[in-house]
Amino acid sequence: MSLASWFRWNEPPTRISQRNPTEMVVETLMMELNWQTKQAEKQQRERENEYRKIKTGVDYGWLVSYPKQSYDISPGERLQLEDMCTKIHPSYCGPVILRFRQLIAEYEPEVQEVSRLFRSVLQEAAEKIKEEEEAKKLARQWNTKNKTSLSLTTFKSRSRISPFISDIKTISEDVERGTQPTRRVWSMPEFRNAK
Repeated sequence: MSLASWFRWNEPPTRISQRNPTEMVVETLMMELNWQTKQAEKQQRERENEYRKIKTGVDYGWLVSYPKQSYDISPGERLQLEDMCTKIHPSYCGPVILRFRQLIAEYEPEVQEVSRLFRSVLQEAAEKIKEEEEAKKLARQWNTKNKTSLSLTTFKSRSRISPFISDIKTISEDVERGTQPTRRVWSMPEFRNAK
């Protein structure tokens, strides 16, 4: 009996989730929509109870039993929203949720308005994603145009500039020609290898 069978090294590592990132984005965004719909419905009920208390002067809230969720989004609208969610990149999922929560807190919409507000946030995010993709595309085009044009300009500029043409004699010119360098007149002593 081998030790490998005891430690199960031969088995492939199990992953937590085998789902597609797009599916996870759709599921996350739709869960947020459902949650916000329930919260809006709860707030609407509380407002109605407060209005009744003020109007009648008596609190019968302890007698009332509410259904779990009375409002539901139509299947057609749900499919449209799910389709819009598939266009959201996973990196935008968090900002979309934050923007949606911000608008919910700001407007305190009725239950029926929550899905329309969610739709507007998704459209806003899709437009932003589209603008960024176009900007990246233009940047790539600009970079490829600049690379070719810069290479041509640098090639042309190299052909015009001749930095090695001068009257000053250098040691490197003598080495390149294969001739013996002339004796230097500088203050430094000259060192030569003995052959």
